[in-house]
Amino acid sequence: MEEKKILKRSEIPEQYTWNLKDIYNDVNEWNDDLAKVYELLKKVEDYKGKLSSDAKTLLSWFEFNDELGELISKVYGYSSLEADQDVSNSETQARKGKALSAYVAINSALSFADTEIMEIADDKLEEFFKEEEGLELYRLAIKRIRHRKDHMLSANEERIIAATGEMANGPATIGNVFRNADIKFPDVEDSEGNKHKLTQGTYISLMESSDRKLRENAFKTFYETWKDHAALSAAILDAHTKQQTFFSKIRKYNSNLEAALDATEVPTSVYMNLIDTVHKHMDSMYRYMKLRKKLLNVDELHMYDLYNPIVADVDEKITFEQAKENVFEAIKPLGEDYAKVVRTAYDNRWLDVYENEGKRSGAYSSGLSTPHPYILLNHKDNLNSQFTLIHETGHTMHSYLSVHNQPKVYNDYVIFVAEVASTCNEVLMMKNLLSKTTDKKKRAYLINYFLEQFRTTLYRQTMFAEFELKINEIEENGETLTSEVMNKIYYDLNKLYYGEDVVVDEGIALEWSRIPHFFYDYYVYQYATGFSAAIALATKILKEGESAVKNYLKFLSSGCSADPISLLKIAGVDMSSPAPIEEALKEFDNLITEMEELL
Repeated sequence: MEEKKILKRSEIPEQYTWNLKDIYNDVNEWNDDLAKVYELLKKVEDYKGKLSSDAKTLLSWFEFNDELGELISKVYGYSSLEADQDVSNSETQARKGKALSAYVAINSALSFADTEIMEIADDKLEEFFKEEEGLELYRLAIKRIRHRKDHMLSANEERIIAATGEMANGPATIGNVFRNADIKFPDVEDSEGNKHKLTQGTYISLMESSDRKLRENAFKTFYETWKDHAALSAAILDAHTKQQTFFSKIRKYNSNLEAALDATEVPTSVYMNLIDTVHKHMDSMYRYMKLRKKLLNVDELHMYDLYNPIVADVDEKITFEQAKENVFEAIKPLGEDYAKVVRTAYDNRWLDVYENEGKRSGAYSSGLSTPHPYILLNHKDNLNSQFTLIHETGHTMHSYLSVHNQPKVYNDYVIFVAEVASTCNEVLMMKNLLSKTTDKKKRAYLINYFLEQFRTTLYRQTMFAEFELKINEIEENGETLTSEVMNKIYYDLNKLYYGEDVVVDEGIALEWSRIPHFFYDYYVYQYATGFSAAIALATKILKEGESAVKNYLKFLSSGCSADPISLLKIAGVDMSSPAPIEEALKEFDNLITEMEELL
């Protein structure tokens, strides 16, 4: 396997780094806007105790809130992007800390508003809508605030809770620094004795190697290192789960799950439906594992045998430039207007492409509205990175279209629908690649990759969701989440999800400690629901053409102008039923059958 040196930030060619000057030319401009945030905050006092006085004041409040929200989003967005370039840089981390403090100050200062809006009598509020035409724009926003009435506290209590924001974010911040900057791994050897750099960023690429000894060494070394820090990892995640429990209880929710999903207007039944439906189709995963074991020709299929391609000698080097062109080929069905914006993003440095020392691991789209979203990558020249590129492009386009088609108050969207946009792009790419591949070996390689998307997205993320549900239930019952407790839960879930044909190695019990998404409060299930919806949508787009594309783009342009289940119905998918998950799992079975026939 070719070893690639991890460069310093200064060694990365400028064209492969994002251009943060689109936001601010220099730090002085950022400081000026941070100062403006605090100046605007002084105006909050003008509204306290007055939101129910008249329609004009209430409208002015929402317009002020939009202005302040956009400014702090820009200030925090810049500092966060800058900090992620090198998480060990104390100067940029300090700026991010200042921005976070400003966010907390805003939440604290504005905390009175929801309570005041809830206390407006229904008939009086209707009069406000009649008196002030501009207030109609905020009707849905007001409805959402009043919907939370049963979970709101007094104005003073809300102010105290808002002031705890920075402190409550502590476990996630500490965990992020620990995972990305502090923890270090020894180099690992391949079957020929060559050394390979092991990091959070290189781990999966090592697990994809055809060299089984390298995979085994990487797996064991990786999780032995995590084991050395298990108590710390557990304490951090336990602290985070404790704060989740505190906030859900104080707001009178029945569970942390209900509290998290209520914020995004998703019924808890959708979460439980996902787990139940996947459980009913465990036999499909077991069938895939049996096939993988057979095709790898191993006596025992270990956890370190799950990522490498089961079709040998087909994996090709795909440069970043090639990956971009393949993205354009895949998104052709979505129309020229869609592609034009993507080209603008790629040509004008909205992307930060390659790993560098200290750079945050993984990938994301910032969703920044002003001036545009940014994409963070840690690109390797392989098929996986090509799919990551089109995935994050999907997020970016969802943000871009929502911002350009919705007013400020509705131009954001909840993560439940965001994962649909990104994953639909991935499915379009896979179907495009399969449509033009007749060579049996290459086709089998692509199908293997697609099967892995089902394993890692639909099954694995559902397993993550079940783990998160279980640890929250333990915390809600007043018990402490030790590493031993979490290791057992996670190990047992791996045995359940992978079945008897896989040797569930002891090290995998520590995998929970490296997953940042467990700090995102019931986030991961949306990858699985999003994948299921994406399968249905991509199929519609390719079969029905213009009418399906029109509905899909309308969905992408809708921001949060309705609840996410209703928004998906615009595009033709009903996630309140098990149908999309069943449809995806049926395709999984069909792909396994074709793989069996090809090989």
